[in-house]
Amino acid sequence: MPSRKNATLIGLVAIVLWSSLVGLIRSVSEGLGATGGAAMIYTAASLLLLVTVGFTPLRAMPRKYLYWGSALFVSYELCLALSIGHAHSGQQAIEVGMVNYLWPTFTMLAAIAFNAQRANWLVLPGLLTSLAGIAWVLGGEQGMDLSGMLANVQRNPLSYGLALAGAFIWAAYCTVTARIAQGQNGITLFFMLTALVLWVKYLAFGDGAMNWTVPTAVYLALAAAAMGLGYAAWNIGILHGNVTVLAGASYFTPVLSAALAALVLGVPLTASFWLGACMVCGGAILCWRATRVTDKA
Repeated sequence: MPSRKNATLIGLVAIVLWSSLVGLIRSVSEGLGATGGAAMIYTAASLLLLVTVGFTPLRAMPRKYLYWGSALFVSYELCLALSIGHAHSGQQAIEVGMVNYLWPTFTMLAAIAFNAQRANWLVLPGLLTSLAGIAWVLGGEQGMDLSGMLANVQRNPLSYGLALAGAFIWAAYCTVTARIAQGQNGITLFFMLTALVLWVKYLAFGDGAMNWTVPTAVYLALAAAAMGLGYAAWNIGILHGNVTVLAGASYFTPVLSAALAALVLGVPLTASFWLGACMVCGGAILCWRATRVTDKA
């Protein structure tokens, strides 16, 4: 069993791994297609999770967790992977990823609404700041520009819509599983189900031929490792590390994700984009503080 300090460091590694996913998923989808690339990523990640986390027997999982957890997790992962894969460019993939990172704010709001989590007045400016940050990101170089934001979204409503739906779904997953999982971990099963659904979609509707190259294979291996090892590392962190440190660090994921995606995809990001990304982080942190302050009172 790792020490508390080492477990916390391992948990922080998970945050870095997850932050790399937007750029890696996009790189794989450019070669293998949105659906085919995602199917390959989740298949490889499932194999990694079988080795690192193991498989929880179905009979050990509460039925509500098995059904609701599976449905919500698979739905979220489909929204995440396909929203990035169907983006028209690297820039748009990063923007879509930023929309997805509204989930920490939505999770806090869901905890307040459905899990009786107490909170103070900071939750309102937190929500408004996060939403304003997304508007700033989607407004382009003009920043907070409503017409520019709408025009941007209309160019690819599928990707932006999937990303927003994913943010809501993941918030629901976090809220529901916290109440019904009873300490069980079905992550390996959920990944396998996600891969299965993606393969069914690929075989039923097609997504074009997979164009295999050495860079695509490398990106696939990195994406699968970021997903599979990320969940394994996070599990160690939250079980044996400093959960408060990990929770606080996780709210900086949008900025780190944008930076890594820009590096992987070779996309220059404007000062306006970075301001919006920081606003998304800041809003999530305000929502988190709204619950922390009340807990200490």
